[in-house]
Amino acid sequence: MRWFIRLRRDRRGATAMEYGLIAALIAVAAMTILSGMGSQLNTTFSRTSSGLARSGGTSPPVIQ
Repeated sequence: MRWFIRLRRDRRGATAMEYGLIAALIAVAAMTILSGMGSQLNTTFSRTSSGLARSGGTSPPVIQ
């Protein structure tokens, strides 16, 4: 029983847990933002490639 009481009062791991949660939140936010940017970049490059093809220019093949 004393072990459980001491464990409840121990706060040493709380800070590490908070930092872990913050890092996880930042990682999820970064993945969400980069995912949206990736599709926008794909659209931009596709439009550029189409424009070059219509004008008679050349462009590298689109990798998907």
